[in-house]
Amino acid sequence: LQRVWAYQTPNSFGGRGEGQNFTSHHGIVFRFYENKETMQKYLVPVLLALAITGCGQNTQTSVQPTQPTSATAAPAVATVASGSTKAPVPTSAPTQAAVAAPTVARAGPGEFQNPVLRADFADPGILQVDDTYYAYATNAIGKNIQVASSTDLVTWKQLPDAMPSLASWAKLGGSLIWAPEVMKIGDKYVLYYTARDKASNRQCIGVAISDNPQGRFRDSNDAPFICQPDEGGSIDASPFQDGETLYIYWKNDGNCCAKATYLYVQELAPDGLSLVGESTRLVRNDMAWEGNLVEAPTMVKHEDNYFLFFSANDYAGPKYAVGYAACESAIGPCQDAPENPIVSSRMKELPLIVGPGHQDVFEANGETWMAYHAWEITSAGLRGGRRFLYIDRLDWQDGNPMLNGPNTAPQPKPIPAS
Repeated sequence: LQRVWAYQTPNSFGGRGEGQNFTSHHGIVFRFYENKETMQKYLVPVLLALAITGCGQNTQTSVQPTQPTSATAAPAVATVASGSTKAPVPTSAPTQAAVAAPTVARAGPGEFQNPVLRADFADPGILQVDDTYYAYATNAIGKNIQVASSTDLVTWKQLPDAMPSLASWAKLGGSLIWAPEVMKIGDKYVLYYTARDKASNRQCIGVAISDNPQGRFRDSNDAPFICQPDEGGSIDASPFQDGETLYIYWKNDGNCCAKATYLYVQELAPDGLSLVGESTRLVRNDMAWEGNLVEAPTMVKHEDNYFLFFSANDYAGPKYAVGYAACESAIGPCQDAPENPIVSSRMKELPLIVGPGHQDVFEANGETWMAYHAWEITSAGLRGGRRFLYIDRLDWQDGNPMLNGPNTAPQPKPIPAS
């Protein structure tokens, strides 16, 4: 009764007051009262009338079971403050009957639909080894480093923890192992990841190695690989190879403590296990859409041009988005694209897509693709606590990147069946 009362206050339908009527799309006439007890007196008969007239007649079954099934109300999205890993509480804000759900199409032969992995698989990084793709993700379901494998980028098999034991410098427990990326260097696989440094109590970057892409990775170092405690810490490491030279990109975690955030780059030694020279700042959060942070750098070279993709704003809500900067070289200088963001939430069309970001860019079958996560939407129309894996084609128009997404419609598979 309390929940329905919250939806039936006098202001819920255009400010109707005591004793005024409202006719629903079911043909039921409601009379509103400002006295709670009086309203509750009439509430049970009203609900029975709704049931008799078939209040579910306008719902439809979705291909994706966690997407909203009601076509009569725009789902509400609850968000939490940036930097928190706590799942949002459901919102009881009133909604207005307005948005009709589109006809749901099903993928046919040779097609797929997002999300490609319905699991809590945030901050994805993609690695191709021969004919197999590996996706790595932030800690969840009891694993420090999640890893999944696929031969078609659509059907994924989740594997055991890629790094079940942490380095001696890293704090145990909690949701503190983030944003893993792996590069094959020589005959070894090198993992860059984020963990909580015991000494500074900041998130810092570690490096680990393995003989196999699925792990087990081991970090035998006594200290983090990269750590900037005076700038809030260091997170979101991403390796990149330009010719014979290796680089690593990352973000200082300034938003943890009211500081500016920058995207950095520094050269790596040929084995990827030590740094060369000094770091360089490439991008900072100085545009309105970026909010209080930039993060998740991904450097891409396309036709001798350099593009630094990144995510920005509050990861926990619909303002989280992806943009890019055009760079003169792997170490800059870089200039934000005027059309940013190029990937953002879809809030005016069902199914909603909330908070797409923390992207990785890779090649498959001669095409460029972007992997990213987006929040699940529960059957109640609220933002859930898991981030699902999406992939979409990244097209190049007049030399600039443009994502065909976020996309939940059927689209051709990245790798056709042989």
